[in-house]
Amino acid sequence: MKTVDAKGQNCPIPVILAKKEIDAGETDFVVEVDNKTACENLQRLAKSQGYLAAVEADGAIFRIAFSKGDAAPQAAAVQPARRWSVFVGKETVGCGDNELGISLLKMFFYTLSQSDDLPESILFMNGGVKVPTGQEQVIEHLRVLENKGVQILVCGTCLNFYGLTEQLQVGMVSNMYDILTKIQQADKVVSL
Repeated sequence: MKTVDAKGQNCPIPVILAKKEIDAGETDFVVEVDNKTACENLQRLAKSQGYLAAVEADGAIFRIAFSKGDAAPQAAAVQPARRWSVFVGKETVGCGDNELGISLLKMFFYTLSQSDDLPESILFMNGGVKVPTGQEQVIEHLRVLENKGVQILVCGTCLNFYGLTEQLQVGMVSNMYDILTKIQQADKVVSL
């Protein structure tokens, strides 16, 4: 069985390497990584591509065995008439007064959580990762949205940069590959 050594590689590189194997028609292969986030990202990739993923951990090394079995690609939890995503790149809405921008962000996510037309995903990058790690009122609204099937992806590189990885309270640590894929698949992307 082919083994892809992705140890020491930051996301999204392990995911991209695995996707190249899938695209090349490999039905059985192993990807080795040395961090839990990469392992989780690879498991999601396997599921979304119709692969089974078996994980073996040996200390700090994770071996994710991909196999094309009876797994079916996971359907998106939210399938509105048109697919859309929300991109959050900062901790406020708009430019100008920060206090107003934070208040607008709270109102936006509350209003969205009460809507029937939900996005497929909410994507947090750069300063936006401070929202699901520290803005309590927004976190509550995001939990409501997540419970309704909205996928919340938070950039792991950005969390690491700001030292916030351990403070994430809602959503999943993700990578540029997954975030870019959500943007490419969306009929529209609303940027805050």
